[in-house]
Amino acid sequence: MGTEIQEETFTLDEILAGIKETHRLILWNDDFNTFEHVIHCLVKYLDYNEPQSELIAWTVHNKGKCTILEGSLTEVEIYRKILKQEGLSVTVD
Repeated sequence: MGTEIQEETFTLDEILAGIKETHRLILWNDDFNTFEHVIHCLVKYLDYNEPQSELIAWTVHNKGKCTILEGSLTEVEIYRKILKQEGLSVTVD
């Protein structure tokens, strides 16, 4: 009895998708920013709508943090700098 080996093939896109690192932009709760300011920034810079932004603001308030963006390090870092300039507490994970 012979052993059958099944060969598995992948496309270049599948390989690159598997090794691409995704980074997360995390918004942290703080004692400085109002709900209105947080919501305004999420709508203005991240294209969230008002209800989505409110939900994120409440999540941050109740849980202490919330992931607000996932993407490449370059993309996430750009938004981190923008939101930091607006006074929000954000980090990249």
